[in-house]
Amino acid sequence: MKTKFKFRKLLQTIAILLFFIYIFYQYYSQQQTLNSYASSQEYYNQQIASETKKNTSLLELQQNINSDEYIEQIAREKLDMYLPNERVYIDISQ
Repeated sequence: MKTKFKFRKLLQTIAILLFFIYIFYQYYSQQQTLNSYASSQEYYNQQIASETKKNTSLLELQQNINSDEYIEQIAREKLDMYLPNERVYIDISQ
């Protein structure tokens, strides 16, 4: 009778120990998953900030695209066009 009680007590202790080991393992694996999600979240937040900044600059460009200053700037930079009687200095050291 006593051996049956000891055996049952031993099984109970082993079951409780296995339960706590399982809980610890689940906590550890979930912590690893949460850490990977946090790093992904940081990456995506940086991407959002970058794209928001790009969007803002494109909206500014859209507002200025029909202005005379913008057209003149593009003509100077891309097409090498200048106003009449304007002196253009070319740096030959470059």
